[in-house]
Formats: sequence, structure tokens, C-alpha cells
Amino acid sequence: MESTKNKGRILALLQYLYKNTDEDHTVTTNELIEILSQAGYTANRKTIKDDIDIIIDTGFDVITVKSSSNSFFFGDRTFELPELKLLVDAVCSSRFISTSKSEQLIQKLSTLTSSNLSPQLIQRIYTKDRIKSTNSQLYYVIDKVTDAIQSGRKIQFRYTEYAADKEKVLRNDGECYINSPYALLWNEDYYYMIGYSEKRKKVITFRVDRMVEVEILNENAFPEPEDFHVVDFIRKVFEMYDGEEETVTLECENTLMKVIIDRFGEEVDTERISQEKFLANVSVSTSKTFYGWIFQFGGQIKIVGPEKVKREYIDMARAAIE
Repeated sequence: MESTKNKGRILALLQYLYKNTDEDHTVTTNELIEILSQAGYTANRKTIKDDIDIIIDTGFDVITVKSSSNSFFFGDRTFELPELKLLVDAVCSSRFISTSKSEQLIQKLSTLTSSNLSPQLIQRIYTKDRIKSTNSQLYYVIDKVTDAIQSGRKIQFRYTEYAADKEKVLRNDGECYINSPYALLWNEDYYYMIGYSEKRKKVITFRVDRMVEVEILNENAFPEPEDFHVVDFIRKVFEMYDGEEETVTLECENTLMKVIIDRFGEEVDTERISQEKFLANVSVSTSKTFYGWIFQFGGQIKIVGPEKVKREYIDMARAAIE
């Protein structure tokens, strides 16, 4: 019985230190004796020292501040406060996480620091007026897709979109999509599933927040194509857009070098052609999205070649006003 009480006291002590102390909020030996007494445990200066030694030996970072009455605080944690702030901001800004789920996640993240610091995280909740997913089954979908990837199975699901009156409807009259999922990717505030579509005979992507009625099939997934590499696929589709792959020469104003490097990386092939401009040879998948990216710079980036890509861009711009 005494051994059980000792274990309970040590756990109560650890829990208090974790929840309530940090470098700026310490607790003295006498205060701990009183706190444990209120919790129903008998303690003295020796038991406090012995218990804290056990906690430290177990691998927890409890710091002792030497004084006439020693004080203590919980030191290194799994996540430092700046790291938690980054995670909270990521959750807040993530469109694929609903408002209610965002707030639940942030509440959970706040328990990973002391109660004195957690208000700094709760104050960072800015989800009410942000654009958020309304798919309450998102966690369920992610769980199903993850299980399918790990078990090497195909999945079946339906896919949603919006009608002209903003009503959410099933795409293609509720068609069941069959896919062999290979990976999940978070890109620009959305979560995507990357997988092989036997119907389309290629690797494609689906927005996870638009997937519904997901089920794992008792069929082995289609093997990854020999020429498929997740990193290359992500680079081409998400960073350089989904379409026919081309090497495109862009004429850019010098002030936009940072934009080109941000988009294509520091290894991008460039050549300075004047005091004001440079050329960039980039490998992209040409599409409306790619042309839209070019258009936003208002002529500061121009397509030099190939001619076919220039014509496609001109035709798209003309179609937008005719």
C-alpha cells in the first residue's frame, strides 16, 4: 500500500511540475509539500528531493534552483513555445481543417506547455473569419487513406464539388472513384492524396477535404509506376503545375530573380541579358494555372519560347476578354 502511495505522489508531483511550472514560474519545496497535502499525499523535504531525483533519473528535465528553500521548474519539453506558436499558426491558416477541429487541436497543443504560457497560444486562435473546410469527416478520411497506404490497398470514394448555386454536390453524378493511394501531401493550405487512377492510367491528385464515403477495398494497390517518384511528382504538379511538361524560356526583369528562385529553386538555369533583364530556362508542366502565374506579373515576366507555349498563353489571354 505504501509503495502505491509513493508512486501516486511521484506522478502527482510530475503532473504539477509539467502543468504549472516553467523558467519564469518556479515552485518551492514548501509549496510542493502543501500542494501534495491538498491532493491527499504526505510529503516532507526529503521525500520531495527523493521524488524529484526519481523523476530526473526517469528522463524528465526538472531544474532545481538552489536556495535556502530550493525551488523547481520543468525545463526542456518536447516542444518549445516558439515551435508551438508555429504549429498553432499552421492550424489556424489550414483551410482543410474545419473551424471546430482547429480550435480543438489548438486546445490540445496548449497542453504541451505550462498553464502559465498556454494563454499565449489560445490568444493566437484566429479561425472564425478564415476560409475553412466544412468537411466534418476529414479526420476519418485521412485515417482511411493512411491505413490504405500502409496496407497497400485500393480505396473507393466519391468526390464533391459545388454547383452554380453554391450547393455541394457529388461529381459525375456520384461516380465511385477507385484509386491506389501512394502519399498524402499538404500544399498551399490544402491536403491532397496522390495515387494511381486505373481509369485515367496515370498518377493524379484529389483534395482530401472533398473526398467522402471513403472505403478501403480488399484489393492490392496498383504498384507505383517505374517512372514515378513522389518528390518529382510534387515538384512538377504542385510547384510547376499540372499539364504537358515543357522547358520554357522566360524573360524576366531583374527585380524578379527572387520570385524565380522561390518558385524554381536556386539551381534554376538563368542568364543575364541586359542591365534590366535576365532569361530563365525552367522545366514546367504548362497549364492554365501556369499561365495564370505568369499573367500576375503584368509583363514583368514574358514567355520567350517555345512558340507553341507562347501561342497557348496568347490564346488563353484572348479567351478571357472575348
